[in-house]
Amino acid sequence: MIRKAILQDARQIHQLLMVYVKDGLVLSRSLMDIFESIRDFYVFVEDDQVLGVAALNICWQDLAEVRSLVVHEDVAGRGIGSHLVEACLSEARQLGIGRVFALTYQQSFFERLGFDVIEKSELPQKIWSDCIKCVKFPDCDEIALSISL
Repeated sequence: MIRKAILQDARQIHQLLMVYVKDGLVLSRSLMDIFESIRDFYVFVEDDQVLGVAALNICWQDLAEVRSLVVHEDVAGRGIGSHLVEACLSEARQLGIGRVFALTYQQSFFERLGFDVIEKSELPQKIWSDCIKCVKFPDCDEIALSISL
C-alpha cells in the first residue's frame, strides 16, 4: 500500500535510506531532516514495514523535485518505485506545479516514466539551495531529468 508518510514512519524511512546511502546511490538525510519534511514523503508499506519511499520537495512556484526514492531489494521489480513517483507527480499536479525533476543515477527508470534529460543549469533554485551544500558539488555525477505536467 502506498500512502502519505506519518511521523511514526520516520525512523524506518531513515533506516531504509541509509542502506542506499552506504552504496552511494542516494544522498544522506538526517533523521531530523526526515521528521521536518515528513509531509513530503510517500511510503510503500507491507506488513507494517516501510519498504519503499519517495519525497516530493517543492523548490519554487512551478518546480518540484522527486527525491529520496528507494525500494527495499526484497520487493524490487514489482513496480513500487513507479507507483511512488506517480504519487509524487499526482500531488504536484494537484498543487499546480508545472515541472518536476529528479537528480539520479537511474536515467532509464525515469525516462520510462516520461522524464527527459536536462542540463543541471536549468535548475538554479536547486543548485543554490541544496547542491551548493552537497559534498559532490561542483563535480556532481548525477543525471538531471524533468517532466512537464
